Amino acid sequence: MKRRMFLGCMAVLAAAAVAGCGAGGNDIGSDEAQRIALEDAGTTEDEVTRLRVSQDSDDGRKVYEIQFSLDVTDYEYEIQASDGTILSSDREETGTAQGNTQTDDGAQNSQNTQNTQQVALSEADARALALERVPGAGEQDVRMELDYDDGQYKYEGDIIYNNIEYDFEIDANTGTFLEWSEERR
Repeated sequence: MKRRMFLGCMAVLAAAAVAGCGAGGNDIGSDEAQRIALEDAGTTEDEVTRLRVSQDSDDGRKVYEIQFSLDVTDYEYEIQASDGTILSSDREETGTAQGNTQTDDGAQNSQNTQNTQQVALSEADARALALERVPGAGEQDVRMELDYDDGQYKYEGDIIYNNIEYDFEIDANTGTFLEWSEERR
């Protein structure tokens, strides 16, 4: 009798496990998650740059994180993998289009002019050095700014191309790479 009860419980548990796996096993896939995010933003893959799609887990559920840029706006989406629900979306104006810094504040403009006069390497040259390390990437894939940190001027930025993010720091006087890292998503 105990043996029958044990086998019956095991059969019920096995059936529940199989049913549970089937319900939680749905996945729309990264291509569909990307399509949902682009459609919500009112754009297409051909119009965006810096596109990156990655998989993650949020509160025990599988999600896709989609990031891309369109003109001077960066977009971030979190899409539920099981049914394509948009869990979150965020837009941020970067103020940078095709690598040209746009500012509203005259004081900041004069600060930037003063900084660039104190460095030997132009932003265009630093951008070219970074792009040389990522064959196929273009101007639209780069975000970069001049920064003064720890007593030296450096260009800090990133390139997002082919679903890989490249972070870098370049000495603004020598052109030497101070940091370079790659992260596949």
